[in-house]
Formats: sequence, C-alpha cells, structure tokens
Amino acid sequence: MNGHWIDIKAHDGGMFGAYVSTPPKDTAGGPGIVLIQEIWGVNQHIRDVADQYAMDGFTVFAPDVFWRQQPRVDLGYNEVDNPKAFAFMGGLDRPNAVKDLASSAAVLRGYSASVGKIASVGFCMGGALSFMCAAAGSVDAAVCYYGGGIHTMLDRAPDIKVPMLMHFAEKDGHISMAAVESIQTAFKGRDEVRIDIYPGVDHGFNCWGRAMYNQKAAALAQGRSLAFLAKTIC
Repeated sequence: MNGHWIDIKAHDGGMFGAYVSTPPKDTAGGPGIVLIQEIWGVNQHIRDVADQYAMDGFTVFAPDVFWRQQPRVDLGYNEVDNPKAFAFMGGLDRPNAVKDLASSAAVLRGYSASVGKIASVGFCMGGALSFMCAAAGSVDAAVCYYGGGIHTMLDRAPDIKVPMLMHFAEKDGHISMAAVESIQTAFKGRDEVRIDIYPGVDHGFNCWGRAMYNQKAAALAQGRSLAFLAKTIC
C-alpha cells in the first residue's frame, strides 16, 4: 500500500498528522474518505482499515484526533492500554476535534490523489465525530459505526443535509436500543439517512483486534458502507 503520514495545519495554529493511504499506483485517484479513529488512536488497526478502503479505490486520510493531548497515540486492545485510551477520550476537546477534521477534509479535497466528493467514516468515538462532521457540513456524506453519544446530539439532526449511514449493534454494552430508537425517531422520514442494526453483536464488532469482532456483521456493514459510498460520493 501507498501509506504515509502528512502534516495538516490546524485552524488555530499548530500542525497535526494524518495517515494517508491511496489507491494502487496503476489506478487514478479516488473519492476521499476522512477516516476517524477509535479511542486507541491511529493505531495499526485504523491504518489497516484505511488501507482496506484505499484498495477499494478511495483516497483516505486518518487524522490524529488526539494530537492536542499527545501526538500519534497508537494503543493496543489490552488491559494496559485500555485505561489510557479512555483517558484520551475523556480529555478530547470535541469542538476543536471537529474543526481539525474539517481542516483534514479541506486538505483532502485539494489532494493530488483525491478526485470528487468527501465522506467521513468513523468508529466508536469516531462514529460520533463523523455525525458531528455531517452536522457541521464539512463532508458530503457520513458513515457512523456505533457512535456513542449520538442520541444526546439529536438537536443537530436538522443541520444534517447530507446522506448518512449509521451502524449499531443490538447487544451494544455502551449504546442502548432505547438510544438507537431515539435516533431512528429523530430521522424518521429522512430517506437520505439509513440506520442499520446488527442482531446479536456487541459494540466494536467491526474491529478484528477486539474480542467482540463478528466477521459476518463486519462484512455486511462493510458491504453496505461501500454501496453507500459508491452511491453518494463516487
């Protein structure tokens, strides 16, 4: 893969990194994805997901969301790193993070290997940030995997004017079905917003580095995400 890091200028000064993965060299540039990390940083898994989307023809930026606390956080899914990950999430300045993601999208729009529209794709904490990017109008479409806290931000639903796809786990230990139902109600009648629920699986089902990984649900969600992106930004 053509993976490397670049620096992006923040809106309020300073520079932050983004892992970049581009389509194979013998293909033209593709539509852009701002891939938004879980709480474990732009770790190997997130870089692998970026590469996965690049192999499908997208140009992918995975920005370092935690750079204001510590540059290039790269944690594993284990008892030592998990408390660190939750601490970074707790210390995140979300309004500035959304602005950093908007800066990333703006740079991606002008990037040499990027052609066409831009979508955000986020996981866990990143799923909520992807929702916020859609509300801020910085992307042309958004995919949100089990975004925690979306049900607390439904006052922003009218601000969302772009297509959005949300994936939720039926047995999610962090996001209740009551919360998902409130999201469904908020977007009722909005044909451009799709909400899928995956039976019998837990939060984080897409991450093959975690115990709750579910291959069937992950493959189904990935297929739906690719179909959604093909329809909305390609």
